[in-house]
This record gives sequence, structure tokens and C-alpha cells, in this order.
Amino acid sequence: MNPLSQLPSVDRLLSAAAIASLVELHGRAVVTAMVRDVLAATRAAVKDGAPLPDEAALISRVGAGVTAKTRPKLRPVFNLTGTVLHTNLGRAPLPEEAVQALVAAARSPCALEYDIETGGRGDRDNVVDELLCELTGAEAATVVNNNAAAVFLLLNTLAQKKEVIVSRGELIEIGGAFRVPDIMKRAGAKLVEVGTTNRTHLKDFGESIGPRTALLMKVHASNYAIHGFTHAVPEAELAALAHRHGLPFVIDLGSGTLADLAAYGLPHEPTPAEAIAGGADLVTFSGDKLLGGPQAGLLVGTKELIAKIKKNPLKRCLRVGKLTLAALEAVLALYRDPDRLHLRVTAVRQLTRPEVEIRSAAERLLPALVRALAGVPVTAEIVALKSQIGSGSLPVDRLPSAGFAIRPQGKKGGVLNRIEAALRALPKPVIGRIEDGALLLDLRCLDNGDEQNFRDVLAHFQAP
Repeated sequence: MNPLSQLPSVDRLLSAAAIASLVELHGRAVVTAMVRDVLAATRAAVKDGAPLPDEAALISRVGAGVTAKTRPKLRPVFNLTGTVLHTNLGRAPLPEEAVQALVAAARSPCALEYDIETGGRGDRDNVVDELLCELTGAEAATVVNNNAAAVFLLLNTLAQKKEVIVSRGELIEIGGAFRVPDIMKRAGAKLVEVGTTNRTHLKDFGESIGPRTALLMKVHASNYAIHGFTHAVPEAELAALAHRHGLPFVIDLGSGTLADLAAYGLPHEPTPAEAIAGGADLVTFSGDKLLGGPQAGLLVGTKELIAKIKKNPLKRCLRVGKLTLAALEAVLALYRDPDRLHLRVTAVRQLTRPEVEIRSAAERLLPALVRALAGVPVTAEIVALKSQIGSGSLPVDRLPSAGFAIRPQGKKGGVLNRIEAALRALPKPVIGRIEDGALLLDLRCLDNGDEQNFRDVLAHFQAP
């Protein structure tokens, strides 16, 4: 008898109780397609000599296939990499106030471009511009979808077919090979480099100003640092030079924060308020880095320049939606209370978390990790680690932290790659890093409230 004739039909499998529950959960179309795929793959395997699976095995394959197919691509993970603002993992986690505001905006209509007081059309920037002006000292503000878009928009508005003067040492490249000179070119502006990589003087800028100069620009080199024989022109001097020639002075802060991080024990990072006070006419910065909010590009500055930028047709192409604005408004509101900022803004809390607290968490969680790794030829121990801020912010600074080091017994180094893959395969993936012959799990970003969840997930670990 042909063994293929013993395979159940599509209808027979669909009538099985386990498959029927999948249909109820995911819909008939998805499950039927998977049943057909599993049966086709089984026929091909049997023809190649594989044994005929029983019906229970087929049902199991269908269930696994449907689960894999319908699993969301954007999945929560445990960020144990040691990089707090990890670009590949979504950068800053939102504080609970922002999550609640986002959900509320998602669930119902809201006054996005509607003035409730007058009943007329409103401006979506009004959701956050008052807060941004209050926190930075600027006259006006606007928001686009990220900081690169903010820089692009201001250059396209103010410097199209004109020249922009920038110090050669500030022509940075950010993630994904995205370079400042490329942004300028696409925006229609001509880059004028002045000075050298390590030293630029005020006269370099002054000698380069001409009839086609549109603005002077300073780019904060947040993702690298040059030490030694260096010189950069103070912002106040550049602002004064620009203003003497009737030109705007623009600063791109990149990963700018609205708070003085030094007050929380972190290295100081320039703030938009400092830039505005120093004479900048426009400042751009990110919402999802040190600020701790959603992805957004924030522009603050004079009323005149912000008004010009908002009239650019590209502003509509780059604008943000209600969900971003809802989350951003909630995060900005937290900055009105700087005394509790390190407790309420998740990113700031993770960045300022004391090493002793992280080590205590490691001591509580070590037994669960050891149980999960039982039978695997490795050792696991608590070690001191150095976290990094990430997303190009304060690149040379490291934060004392703690976590686990998993090391192979003997010379079986390949086991680390298998463990790392098994951790990524957990219901909530655990993402660490392999470094110096060990798999490191930095606990800085594992908040106390996540510890039980982490234990529960480790219980599903399958030894490779």
C-alpha cells in the first residue's frame, strides 16, 4: 500500500480539536494554508524515504507552524546587552505615564488638530510646543519624525542652493552609514568645511563667510570624541559671528537631553537650554535617546525661523502622528519635576541605577540561571561589568554595572553561541553579548519589577 494514501485529508486535520482551537484563534485561512503546507512537506519527505508521521505529529507541526507564522515581529525582549539606549532594540523605553497617554490616544479620537476652545482647526505642534519652549527657553518649537529629518528640514528650508559652514571635525557619521554631508547634499545645501579634524578657530568661520552663506552650523559629536591637541570655537562666539553677518546660528545636538545629567551622577551632556542661552537660533535633538521619549526630531528656536520651517511642504511629509505626540507630551511633562526625574523617566532611571542595586538583583537571580543551565558544560557567575549609554550618546563613558558571565568548561567555545541562540528563542528573548570568551548578561536594564518575569522565562530554557 502506498504510505501516502494513509495521510489524513485537509478536512480531517481541520476537524481535529487542537486544530479547531487554532482556527478560532487565528482564523480559518491561515490555519488551512498551514495544514496544506505541512501535508505537502510531509509527502515530499516520505517520498525521500522519511517515515510516515502519525496524525498527532502532523497536528503538532501545524500548531508550531501557525504559532511561528502569527508571532509578532516586533516582540518585547530582555535587553541584557549592557547598552541602555540600544538602537536595534528600540532605544529609550517609555515611562508608564507615556505608555498610558499613548494607549489613551490610540483608543479614541483626540484633539490632534482641533482647537477645543474655539472649535476651529488647530496645529498639532500645539500639543508639545509650549512644553518645549518652557523647558528650553526657546520662542517656538516644532516636531518631526527623527533628528535626521529635523536637520534635513531646516537645511532645506534655510539653505537650499546656499552654503552652510561647518567645522571639519564635526562632519560625523551616525548609525547605518548616515552622514551629515549626505544630509546636506540631499537637502540642497552646499557644505563648506573649515578648520581641521582636531582644531577649528573662529577666523576659519569668518574667512569662509560669503554672499552665498546661509548659516553657521555646529554639530555635536555625540558618537565619538577627540582627545589631545584640540580646539573648538565656543558656541557664544560662533553665535556672535553669525549675528554680526545677519546669519542664523544652528546647533544639532543629536542625542540632546533636557536635564543636566551631571545632577544625577552622569557626565554632562549639552542641553538645548544651554544652546539657546548661548545664542543659538535653532537647535535640533532626538526624542528617543537621552530624553527618554518616543522617536522624534525636535526643533526649537526663534519664532521667525520655526515659522519658516513649518511652511516648508516637506514638513507635512516628516510630521509625527498622535501616538508620538501623546507619548512625547507625557515625557516632557515629567521634566517639570527634575527632583524625581531619575525615578520616573525609565531611560534616566536605568542610566542612574546604582551598581550595588544591580549586583543585588544578580544575586537574587543567579540560582534561576544556574538551574536553567543545569547539564550544560558551562559555569555561570556574577561579575562586575561596564554598561554604555548607547545611540551615540557619551561614547567614551562607561557605567559601573553587574551581571552574569557564562563561560564554557574546557575548550568548548561553540557552546556559547548555542546558549546565546537558545536565550533568543525563549518566549521573551533574552539578548546578551559574547565578549572575551564569555556570554555576558548585563542586568542594568532589568528593572526590579521584571525579575519574576525573567525567572519565569528562564524556566522555558532548553539546553542546546
